[in-house]
Amino acid sequence: MDDEDLQLLIDLHKDAARQGPGSDAETARALDLARIDRAAPLRVADIGCGTGASTLALARLLPTAEITAVDVLPSFVEVLGARLARAGVADRVTALCRSMDDLPFADEEYDLLWSEGAIYNMGFARGVEQWRRYLRPGGVLAVSEITWTTASRPPEVQTHWEAEYPEIDTAAAKLAVLERHGYAPIGYFVLPESCWEAHYYRPLRDRFAAFLARHAGSERARAIVAAEETEMALYAQYGDCYGYGFYLARRR
Repeated sequence: MDDEDLQLLIDLHKDAARQGPGSDAETARALDLARIDRAAPLRVADIGCGTGASTLALARLLPTAEITAVDVLPSFVEVLGARLARAGVADRVTALCRSMDDLPFADEEYDLLWSEGAIYNMGFARGVEQWRRYLRPGGVLAVSEITWTTASRPPEVQTHWEAEYPEIDTAAAKLAVLERHGYAPIGYFVLPESCWEAHYYRPLRDRFAAFLARHAGSERARAIVAAEETEMALYAQYGDCYGYGFYLARRR
Protein backbone atom coordinates (compact mmCIF):
# COMPACT_ATOMS: atom_id res chain seq x y z
CA MET A 1 0.00 0.00 0.00
CA ASP A 2 1.40 3.39 -0.97
CA ASP A 3 1.18 6.55 1.10
CA GLU A 4 -1.83 7.96 -0.77
CA ASP A 5 -3.92 4.86 -0.11
CA LEU A 6 -2.81 4.85 3.52
CA GLN A 7 -3.94 8.45 3.93
CA LEU A 8 -7.29 7.57 2.40
CA LEU A 9 -7.73 4.69 4.85
CA ILE A 10 -6.83 6.96 7.74
CA ASP A 11 -9.38 9.52 6.56
CA LEU A 12 -12.08 6.84 6.30
CA HIS A 13 -11.44 5.47 9.79
CA LYS A 14 -10.16 8.31 11.97
CA ASP A 15 -13.62 9.62 12.92
CA ALA A 16 -14.92 6.15 13.79
CA ALA A 17 -15.48 4.99 17.34
CA ARG A 18 -13.83 1.70 16.34
CA GLN A 19 -11.32 0.69 13.68
CA GLY A 20 -12.25 -2.99 13.85
CA PRO A 21 -14.76 -5.47 15.32
CA GLY A 22 -15.36 -5.27 19.07
CA SER A 23 -17.56 -3.79 21.78
CA ASP A 24 -17.33 -2.43 25.29
CA ALA A 25 -19.26 -5.49 26.50
CA GLU A 26 -16.64 -7.86 25.09
CA THR A 27 -13.82 -5.79 26.60
CA ALA A 28 -15.53 -6.20 29.97
CA ARG A 29 -16.04 -9.92 29.31
CA ALA A 30 -12.33 -10.35 28.63
CA LEU A 31 -11.42 -8.58 31.88
CA ASP A 32 -13.74 -10.89 33.80
CA LEU A 33 -12.45 -14.01 32.08
CA ALA A 34 -8.87 -13.01 32.93
CA ARG A 35 -9.95 -12.51 36.56
CA ILE A 36 -8.61 -8.97 36.64
CA ASP A 37 -9.11 -7.16 39.95
CA ARG A 38 -10.84 -4.00 38.71
CA ALA A 39 -10.14 -2.12 41.94
CA ALA A 40 -6.38 -2.72 41.85
CA PRO A 41 -3.98 0.12 40.90
CA LEU A 42 -2.84 -1.65 37.74
CA ARG A 43 -0.39 -0.48 35.11
CA VAL A 44 -1.93 -1.15 31.71
CA ALA A 45 -0.75 -0.70 28.11
CA ASP A 46 -3.27 -0.64 25.25
CA ILE A 47 -1.18 -1.37 22.14
CA GLY A 48 -2.49 -0.43 18.70
CA CYS A 49 -5.32 1.49 20.34
CA GLY A 50 -6.58 3.37 17.27
CA THR A 51 -8.83 6.24 18.31
CA GLY A 52 -9.36 4.68 21.70
CA ALA A 53 -12.47 2.49 21.89
CA SER A 54 -10.80 -0.11 24.08
CA THR A 55 -8.74 2.52 25.92
CA LEU A 56 -11.87 4.39 27.01
CA ALA A 57 -13.58 1.16 28.03
CA LEU A 58 -10.56 0.12 30.10
CA ALA A 59 -10.35 3.55 31.73
CA ARG A 60 -13.98 3.25 32.79
CA LEU A 61 -13.78 -0.38 33.90
CA LEU A 62 -10.45 0.00 35.76
CA PRO A 63 -10.97 3.25 37.70
CA THR A 64 -7.64 3.21 39.54
CA ALA A 65 -5.45 1.97 36.67
CA GLU A 66 -2.75 4.00 34.95
CA ILE A 67 -3.03 3.36 31.21
CA THR A 68 -0.60 3.96 28.38
CA ALA A 69 -2.36 3.96 24.98
CA VAL A 70 -0.14 3.53 21.92
CA ASP A 71 -0.80 3.89 18.21
CA VAL A 72 1.53 4.49 15.27
CA LEU A 73 -0.78 6.94 13.45
CA PRO A 74 -0.58 10.58 14.62
CA SER A 75 -4.12 11.30 13.37
CA PHE A 76 -5.55 8.52 15.54
CA VAL A 77 -3.54 9.64 18.59
CA GLU A 78 -4.81 13.20 18.13
CA VAL A 79 -8.43 12.02 18.06
CA LEU A 80 -7.73 9.80 21.08
CA GLY A 81 -6.39 12.75 23.06
CA ALA A 82 -9.59 14.70 22.46
CA ARG A 83 -11.74 11.70 23.41
CA LEU A 84 -9.80 11.20 26.65
CA ALA A 85 -10.28 14.84 27.58
CA ARG A 86 -14.04 14.69 26.91
CA ALA A 87 -14.31 11.54 29.02
CA GLY A 88 -12.42 13.16 31.89
CA VAL A 89 -9.74 10.47 32.07
CA ALA A 90 -6.76 12.28 30.53
CA ASP A 91 -5.11 12.40 33.97
CA ARG A 92 -4.92 8.58 34.05
CA VAL A 93 -4.24 7.81 30.38
CA THR A 94 -1.08 8.69 28.48
CA ALA A 95 -1.41 8.67 24.69
CA LEU A 96 1.75 7.84 22.74
CA CYS A 97 2.44 7.87 19.01
CA ARG A 98 4.76 4.92 18.61
CA SER A 99 5.12 1.73 16.59
CA MET A 100 4.10 -1.44 18.40
CA ASP A 101 7.43 -3.04 17.48
CA ASP A 102 9.38 -0.14 19.02
CA LEU A 103 7.74 0.44 22.40
CA PRO A 104 9.45 2.67 24.99
CA PHE A 105 8.54 0.36 27.87
CA ALA A 106 10.75 -1.00 30.65
CA ASP A 107 11.05 -4.71 31.30
CA GLU A 108 8.28 -6.02 33.60
CA GLU A 109 6.63 -2.58 33.69
CA TYR A 110 3.01 -3.66 33.18
CA ASP A 111 0.40 -5.77 34.91
CA LEU A 112 -1.79 -5.97 31.81
CA LEU A 113 -1.04 -5.71 28.08
CA TRP A 114 -4.12 -5.15 25.92
CA SER A 115 -4.47 -5.18 22.12
CA GLU A 116 -7.81 -5.49 20.34
CA GLY A 117 -7.60 -6.35 16.65
CA ALA A 118 -4.15 -4.85 16.17
CA ILE A 119 -1.42 -7.40 16.84
CA TYR A 120 -1.70 -8.63 13.23
CA ASN A 121 0.25 -5.50 12.21
CA MET A 122 3.44 -7.15 13.45
CA GLY A 123 2.18 -10.73 13.45
CA PHE A 124 0.75 -12.71 16.35
CA ALA A 125 3.82 -14.84 17.07
CA ARG A 126 6.26 -11.94 16.88
CA GLY A 127 4.00 -9.72 18.95
CA VAL A 128 3.46 -12.09 21.85
CA GLU A 129 7.15 -12.97 21.88
CA GLN A 130 8.39 -9.36 21.89
CA TRP A 131 5.79 -7.98 24.29
CA ARG A 132 6.29 -10.65 26.95
CA ARG A 133 9.29 -8.80 28.42
CA TYR A 134 7.06 -5.83 29.32
CA LEU A 135 4.81 -7.96 31.54
CA ARG A 136 5.64 -8.64 35.15
CA PRO A 137 5.66 -12.37 36.01
CA GLY A 138 2.03 -13.34 36.44
CA GLY A 139 0.87 -10.37 34.37
CA VAL A 140 -1.85 -10.84 31.77
CA LEU A 141 -1.79 -10.51 27.98
CA ALA A 142 -5.18 -9.88 26.32
CA VAL A 143 -5.36 -9.76 22.51
CA SER A 144 -8.02 -10.28 19.88
CA GLU A 145 -6.88 -11.87 16.63
CA ILE A 146 -8.52 -13.04 13.39
CA THR A 147 -9.04 -16.79 13.79
CA TRP A 148 -10.46 -19.71 11.84
CA THR A 149 -13.43 -21.14 13.72
CA THR A 150 -13.81 -24.26 11.57
CA ALA A 151 -11.38 -27.02 10.63
CA SER A 152 -11.92 -26.37 6.92
CA ARG A 153 -13.54 -23.63 4.87
CA PRO A 154 -14.42 -22.78 1.23
CA PRO A 155 -11.49 -21.83 -1.04
CA GLU A 156 -12.80 -18.28 -1.58
CA VAL A 157 -12.58 -17.28 2.08
CA GLN A 158 -9.42 -19.31 2.66
CA THR A 159 -7.62 -17.59 -0.21
CA HIS A 160 -8.78 -14.11 0.80
CA TRP A 161 -7.66 -14.25 4.41
CA GLU A 162 -4.41 -16.09 3.76
CA ALA A 163 -3.51 -13.32 1.31
CA GLU A 164 -4.54 -10.60 3.78
CA TYR A 165 -2.92 -12.20 6.83
CA PRO A 166 -0.82 -15.34 6.36
CA GLU A 167 -0.78 -16.00 10.13
CA ILE A 168 -4.53 -16.62 10.29
CA ASP A 169 -5.02 -19.98 12.02
CA THR A 170 -7.24 -21.91 14.39
CA ALA A 171 -7.52 -21.14 18.10
CA ALA A 172 -5.65 -24.34 18.93
CA ALA A 173 -2.66 -23.15 16.90
CA LYS A 174 -2.77 -19.65 18.45
CA LEU A 175 -2.90 -21.08 21.97
CA ALA A 176 0.10 -23.27 21.15
CA VAL A 177 2.01 -20.14 20.07
CA LEU A 178 1.27 -18.55 23.43
CA GLU A 179 2.48 -21.64 25.27
CA ARG A 180 5.70 -21.78 23.24
CA HIS A 181 6.47 -18.16 24.11
CA GLY A 182 6.16 -18.42 27.86
CA TYR A 183 2.47 -17.86 28.55
CA ALA A 184 -0.16 -19.96 30.28
CA PRO A 185 -3.49 -19.53 28.45
CA ILE A 186 -6.33 -18.71 30.85
CA GLY A 187 -9.25 -17.96 28.54
CA TYR A 188 -10.55 -17.71 24.99
CA PHE A 189 -13.79 -16.70 23.32
CA VAL A 190 -15.00 -15.58 19.88
CA LEU A 191 -16.47 -12.12 19.38
CA PRO A 192 -20.18 -12.31 18.49
CA GLU A 193 -21.58 -11.22 15.12
CA SER A 194 -22.79 -7.93 16.62
CA CYS A 195 -19.16 -6.85 17.11
CA TRP A 196 -18.71 -7.00 13.35
CA GLU A 197 -22.03 -5.74 12.01
CA ALA A 198 -23.50 -3.38 14.62
CA HIS A 199 -20.27 -1.97 16.05
CA TYR A 200 -18.01 -1.90 12.98
CA TYR A 201 -19.48 -2.56 9.54
CA ARG A 202 -22.73 -0.60 9.90
CA PRO A 203 -21.02 2.62 11.08
CA LEU A 204 -18.40 2.12 8.37
CA ARG A 205 -21.08 1.87 5.66
CA ASP A 206 -22.65 5.03 6.99
CA ARG A 207 -19.39 6.93 6.38
CA PHE A 208 -18.86 5.85 2.76
CA ALA A 209 -20.90 8.62 1.12
CA ALA A 210 -19.19 11.45 3.02
CA PHE A 211 -15.78 9.85 2.43
CA LEU A 212 -16.34 9.64 -1.33
CA ALA A 213 -17.64 13.21 -1.39
CA ARG A 214 -14.53 14.50 0.41
CA HIS A 215 -12.38 12.88 -2.26
CA ALA A 216 -14.60 13.83 -5.24
CA GLY A 217 -15.32 10.17 -5.96
CA SER A 218 -11.72 9.54 -7.02
CA GLU A 219 -10.75 6.15 -8.40
CA ARG A 220 -8.55 5.46 -5.38
CA ALA A 221 -11.30 6.40 -2.92
CA ARG A 222 -13.78 4.17 -4.75
CA ALA A 223 -11.26 1.31 -4.67
CA ILE A 224 -10.93 1.71 -0.89
CA VAL A 225 -14.70 1.52 -0.48
CA ALA A 226 -14.92 -1.47 -2.84
CA ALA A 227 -12.33 -3.37 -0.80
CA GLU A 228 -14.28 -2.70 2.40
CA GLU A 229 -17.51 -3.83 0.73
CA THR A 230 -15.81 -7.04 -0.45
CA GLU A 231 -14.75 -7.82 3.11
CA MET A 232 -18.26 -7.13 4.40
CA ALA A 233 -19.79 -9.44 1.79
CA LEU A 234 -17.27 -12.15 2.65
CA TYR A 235 -18.20 -11.98 6.33
CA ALA A 236 -21.92 -12.05 5.51
CA GLN A 237 -21.42 -15.27 3.52
CA TYR A 238 -18.67 -17.02 5.49
CA GLY A 239 -18.75 -15.50 8.96
CA ASP A 240 -19.30 -18.93 10.47
CA CYS A 241 -15.78 -19.90 9.30
CA TYR A 242 -13.82 -17.12 10.99
CA GLY A 243 -14.01 -14.39 13.58
CA TYR A 244 -11.96 -12.50 16.11
CA GLY A 245 -10.78 -14.75 18.89
CA PHE A 246 -10.04 -13.05 22.21
CA TYR A 247 -7.02 -14.68 23.88
CA LEU A 248 -6.16 -14.26 27.56
CA ALA A 249 -2.85 -15.58 28.87
CA ARG A 250 -0.65 -15.14 31.92
CA ARG A 251 3.11 -14.67 31.73
CA ARG A 252 4.78 -17.67 33.29
